[in-house]
Amino acid sequence: MPGPDIQLQIDGGSYAARQGEPLIDALNRAQVELPQVCYHPQLGPIQTCDTCVVEVDGQLVRACGTPARAGMRVRTAVQAAQQAREEAFDRLLANHLLYCTVCDNNNGNCTVHNTTKLMGVQHQNRPFQPKPSAVDDSNPFYRYDPDQCILCGRCVEACQNLQVNETLSIDWEAESPRVLWDGGREINGSSCVSCGHCVSVCPCNALMEKSMLGEAGYFTGIELPMFNSAVALVKNVEPSLGYVPILNISEIEAAGREGYIRRTKTVCTYCGVGCSFEVWTKDRHILKVEPTHGPANGVSTCIKGKFGWDYVNSPERLTTPLIREEWGFREASWDEALNLIARRFREIRAESGPDALAFIASSKTTNEEAFLMQKLARAVVGTNNMDNCSRYCQSPATLGLWRTVGYGGDSGSISDIEQAGLVIGIGTNTAESHPVLATRVKRSHKLRGQRLIMVDLREHELARRADLFVQPRPGTDFVWLNAVSRYILEQGLEKKDFLARWVNDLDGFRASLEGYTLAHAEAVTGIAQDTLRQIAREIVQADGTCILWAMGVTQQMGGSETSSAISNLLLLTGNYMRPGAGAYPLRGHNNVQGASDMGAMPNYVTGYQKVDDPGVRARYAAEWGVDLPASRGLDNHEMVHAIHAGELRAMYLKGEEMSLVDSNSNYVDAALEKLDFFVVQDVFFSHTASFADVVLPASPSLEKDGTFTNTERRIQRLYRALEPRGGSRPDWEIIQLVANRLGAGWTYTHPSQIMAEIARLTPLYAGVTYERLEGFRSLQWPVHPDGTDTPLLFKDGFPFPDGKARLYPAQFVPPVEPPTEEYDLHFNNGRMLEHFHEGNMTFKTGGIAQKVPGTFVEVSPELAGERGLQTGSVVRLVSRHGAVRVPVLVTERVSGHQLYMPMNTQDAAQAVNRLTGSHADLSTHTPAYKDTAVRLEVLSVDGPPPLPRTNHRYGHPTPQNGVEVGRKWRRPDYVFPGASLTMLEGSSLNARADRSGGADD
Repeated sequence: MPGPDIQLQIDGGSYAARQGEPLIDALNRAQVELPQVCYHPQLGPIQTCDTCVVEVDGQLVRACGTPARAGMRVRTAVQAAQQAREEAFDRLLANHLLYCTVCDNNNGNCTVHNTTKLMGVQHQNRPFQPKPSAVDDSNPFYRYDPDQCILCGRCVEACQNLQVNETLSIDWEAESPRVLWDGGREINGSSCVSCGHCVSVCPCNALMEKSMLGEAGYFTGIELPMFNSAVALVKNVEPSLGYVPILNISEIEAAGREGYIRRTKTVCTYCGVGCSFEVWTKDRHILKVEPTHGPANGVSTCIKGKFGWDYVNSPERLTTPLIREEWGFREASWDEALNLIARRFREIRAESGPDALAFIASSKTTNEEAFLMQKLARAVVGTNNMDNCSRYCQSPATLGLWRTVGYGGDSGSISDIEQAGLVIGIGTNTAESHPVLATRVKRSHKLRGQRLIMVDLREHELARRADLFVQPRPGTDFVWLNAVSRYILEQGLEKKDFLARWVNDLDGFRASLEGYTLAHAEAVTGIAQDTLRQIAREIVQADGTCILWAMGVTQQMGGSETSSAISNLLLLTGNYMRPGAGAYPLRGHNNVQGASDMGAMPNYVTGYQKVDDPGVRARYAAEWGVDLPASRGLDNHEMVHAIHAGELRAMYLKGEEMSLVDSNSNYVDAALEKLDFFVVQDVFFSHTASFADVVLPASPSLEKDGTFTNTERRIQRLYRALEPRGGSRPDWEIIQLVANRLGAGWTYTHPSQIMAEIARLTPLYAGVTYERLEGFRSLQWPVHPDGTDTPLLFKDGFPFPDGKARLYPAQFVPPVEPPTEEYDLHFNNGRMLEHFHEGNMTFKTGGIAQKVPGTFVEVSPELAGERGLQTGSVVRLVSRHGAVRVPVLVTERVSGHQLYMPMNTQDAAQAVNRLTGSHADLSTHTPAYKDTAVRLEVLSVDGPPPLPRTNHRYGHPTPQNGVEVGRKWRRPDYVFPGASLTMLEGSSLNARADRSGGADD
């Protein structure tokens, strides 16, 4: 980390810097024009291009690889440095076929183009030499052209040390080096996860999105023979004209692109990490997603956020309202659909009261839209029957944190997770469910020595990387957590000063641990006592511990109790109120945090203010002009039971695939069929929509303005990039239309007006305005009226009357469906990297569907041998609640008699929730999806593998320490430009040795 502020001399002037930071950062802040092709601030010094050479204290050095120090004298304009930079860049141009005018990457942001102009290059001294390697366009999303590759190593550094997928390398010892995937495999079929990091950081057109090719420029869509002729023409005139006039023409062409290429900032619509980026569009064609400096992700993306946007233009989009007739659905006008909704809602309310209606908001739509949905329910219809899909995943984590520390959100930021001395993951497949957040853990673990403990049933990627991987018996995390807490207290290892100053109820908590000895924990969980002691020691000794957890914890009968136990352990060890520590319940959907923040819950309005609090209701009554219902409403789990009981007659659901994502799908389907009136609002005609009476066509995130709130409580704006398709409309507009047909008289014309209302009613969002969220700016709640936000919670105490947290005496709730003689296998399920949830959006992207075309069940080699199965076998899984027919994938990711099945499928009959039951967490009613037992029936032994051989899981990564530039420096044909290598001993060369691998090669 950079040290204290210092002063140094740059070209005769005095400038501020930070001790130890890359000198190039100080030069850039001083606005010194200096070439820097390989340097990227989010990758750090790579030192492959040599274009940033400057003189420091009389010696030529690379500015990127030289740490700043007090008093150093830097000269950038001396002739020796200029000649060295020109020499270095000429070497790069010899690797690159420069044809900017007809290049799809000629968009004002090409580093090679801009450096050519900056340096005033007229001609290359070294002519371009074609490479012996062919273009690799095997990946469905991007291609690699060796003839354009300058071997800067940015892509390798990003893959090895930012994404830490460790697929890319450069064969520096080869006669003609190139970038390699898995040491020399074709991209498709390598371990490449198509995250797009490499494409985003490429400084030229060597790595490019296929969606850009032939689309971005005036002249780039011409047929290949003519295109090659155009390239040749550009190259033929260069010897006589020089590069300057050619670049001027190309810049005129690039400027012309600004007239039809739009760059719009948006926020990813998949998981809860909250990646933000610019989406480039040409009419309705999505050219690419360009991450730059998103506060949660920087330049990082995953396969879904970078490439999973084809659903926006899918021909399957809903574009007009639909009304059910006896023979099926017919198209209808908006007026007809809205009038029908209003009439039926009024009739049912008049006949059975407002509580005969229910409303479900979406965790994929904006904060403003969730807010309006609960306002419609409460202020217009008059019911608290209001929920969102956090009930299916995160409600237990929220309750566990409310009980103990008072706020149901992440304690800090993703950067705190990266800073922690120890990260513990419990029931979270972070690398697949929250891939960009996982890159921060992988990076810190690889480069900074962060310790990593993973506790899970299945050996996923972070489990393989972990320093300690623990596999407890299903549903027993509560027991080992309490045993570790008891051991810490017994050994006197708790943070006594912290507990005395900031925590209540220690004695009661100590008493609640009475039976949780290490021996008892070993008997219940199967975890050895020595392993539990190691976990306790690691937590106590770490410089900050962050615990991450997800659905492996929350989707159990005792999810709230286990979440409370996690928070108790963190309090006991003083891991709140400081950076690099705390509780991180990783939110699954892009706006599952925000939907709950907005009061889309049966017992809370916005900001978790209780509906039964007279003061809260009075504040809302003053704003809305109506009295709010005072009693708790039904959550979505209770709604299903109420439909079967005949108590709930109508439902309005937006943006949720309830029939497939709720547990016990057969029971849910039967309930939806019983509804007297059902309105579904969605982007596609989902399986749930097939039960509806009216289907309303909504617009996805790229077609609207609004805000999302990510897992770290970060509120971010998204902007409309495309006009709504056909007759579809943004959800907030549709809800307002429905409300006004019911007599509401709302007059919102833009979501910013809705946010202003939210801020007036919600202390957590009091200072949130669209102006404060402009562009890539963001705020983390609580946001005070003056706009000050709170990246780190609890700095000054906990939100309880006395400012102290509370240790909560939770109780163990064991699984109710352990394997039996009849149902002898434990059935686990969850997400996978390529798809999101059931796949309604991701299956619309052909490249993703190519990688993972459908679902399957993972079977261990032991079980496969026992039952005579192999990859491609087809089996029938039968639970107490239903059955599914799926192919088999034999893998060591699962063990023994445990099965794992991804959630995603294009066939509703294969949904995992055909197998799960209606039993749920006792406190929040979150379904116990992970508490399911099944039996397996073999239908056929032979069949095609369900996971194509081009999937990254078959690949073989090649881990190394970054780009390993030391190997380049040792090539016999390499000489440092402008000086001999001996002049650099002890300076720039060695400054990089620990990161380049030079010391080990």
